[in-house]
Amino acid sequence: MITVVFDEAFAADPHGHYARLRAAAPSHRAELPDGSPARLVCPYDHVREGLADPLLSLNKKHARGGYAGFSLPPALDANLLNMDPPDHTRIRRLVTKAFTTRRVENLRPRVVELANSLADKLSSPSDLTVEYATPIPLTVIGELLGVSRADQAEFSVLITRMFAPEHPRQVPAAIAAITEFLVRLVASRRERPGDDLLSTLVAARDDGDRLTEDELVSLAFLLLLAGVENVQHTIAIGVLLLLSHPEQLAALRADPAMVRGAVEEILRYDPSGPLAIRRFALADGAGREAGETVMLSVAAANRDPARFPDPDRFDIRRADNAHLTFGHGIHHCLGAALARMELEVALGTLFRRFPDLSLAVPVDELAWRRSFRSRALAALPVRLGTTP
Repeated sequence: MITVVFDEAFAADPHGHYARLRAAAPSHRAELPDGSPARLVCPYDHVREGLADPLLSLNKKHARGGYAGFSLPPALDANLLNMDPPDHTRIRRLVTKAFTTRRVENLRPRVVELANSLADKLSSPSDLTVEYATPIPLTVIGELLGVSRADQAEFSVLITRMFAPEHPRQVPAAIAAITEFLVRLVASRRERPGDDLLSTLVAARDDGDRLTEDELVSLAFLLLLAGVENVQHTIAIGVLLLLSHPEQLAALRADPAMVRGAVEEILRYDPSGPLAIRRFALADGAGREAGETVMLSVAAANRDPARFPDPDRFDIRRADNAHLTFGHGIHHCLGAALARMELEVALGTLFRRFPDLSLAVPVDELAWRRSFRSRALAALPVRLGTTP
């Protein structure tokens, strides 16, 4: 029996480890960095089934075995990633209309404008994670929620401290600061409502009592977190993948319409969220015990050879690309359409504007965030070359 440990060796070659685990058995016992036990699931069919399984709960009250996670306060913990129906259904319904395909397409011109504005300001060499990949989703979700530029920047710094602290003891302080920041943000929107999503949610809380105060603050936390964190890292990973596969980049340059296929392949090949949000088994069965923490590996599923031919090949022409990066079932990512559009614009604009874009350091010198929860480059230094 293999016991998986998410240590530095695992982080150095996650896809190699997932391949070996997937070939050995459908699931394995794992030890999370906080020392708590879990069951790691890797094959595509098992992960997809688990993502939609009503017997796998997101509610931590069903956990046993010492699971702690981030130990968020109630003002951050009452979010969709910790909820099952009917509460999940009630809260998700309040924000679904903001992320329809039509509304997302209405945002495209603003994202194009933003991407070009950021490209105008780039100099060589540049760290794309700081100067391009992060500001795009941070500004988009910030404007959607009515968050000022200064507050957007503050939230970004606090999230980095939460996910990638210089020392683990920084995490509680970062979480406390995030809570204070969001409580203050909600209070300001209550005093001075505007034409934005957060004001709408505050009104739903105050007028219809459809949200508790903790649910309101937690929803603001989730929208800001999910709307920025994964998108910014996927932009950076996408740039790296395309620069590392020149034949694929050449195909994209020859036909810019292939950017949609490129985005889907980037999402499949190296997702910034390698693990779905943890679940807790409600009953014995399917190789798990009631109360057990279950980790569904999206990264492993996305490279399962039983589902994807030649899965370790990066191919932006891949036709059948039903990856699980945005989940499956009732917990499918609410902002998937927005994320896809931002990625298309960010990558399409960058490679159109900078035909000689290249890495400023060798690939093996790039540093990755030390977190089993996320796959993220600490920096992406590039040279711009000549511009048209």
